[in-house]
Amino acid sequence: MATIDLTEADFAPTVEHHDIVLVDFWASWCGPCRMFAPTYEAASAKHPDVVFAKVDTEAEQRLSAAAGISSIPTLMAFREGVLVFSQSGALPAAGLEQVITAVRDLDMTQVRAQLAAQRSAAGTTGRQSAQA
Repeated sequence: MATIDLTEADFAPTVEHHDIVLVDFWASWCGPCRMFAPTYEAASAKHPDVVFAKVDTEAEQRLSAAAGISSIPTLMAFREGVLVFSQSGALPAAGLEQVITAVRDLDMTQVRAQLAAQRSAAGTTGRQSAQA
C-alpha cells in the first residue's frame, strides 16, 4: 500500500477507523524527512495491513500544532485509535520494523486498562496515549 496524505479533515477518521496507522509528520525542506521517505515508502509496501500516512507540516500547520509537533520528522503510531508511539527523528529501516512489530504485538485490552487507570489517578479524561 502506498502512503496517503492526511489533512486536518481526514486525520481523526483515518486514525479511528483503521487498526494500525503510522503517521509521518514531515516538510519538503527537511533533509532528514527526505532521507526517511524511501524507508517509509518501502515499509508501506511490506505491510499492506498498516495505513502509512504523511502529514505535510507546512500545509497542515494547525494539525501539526494540535499533534504537538515540535521537531520533524516525527513518527506517530496509532493502534485502535490510541496513540501508542511518538518519536522525532528519522528511523533506519530496522528501527521502523521494530516499531511496527511492537505496535502489532500490543495487548490493547491491557493498554486501555492502563490508560483508564492513569485517567482515574489523574482525575482527567484527556487525550488517550500510551507508549509502545
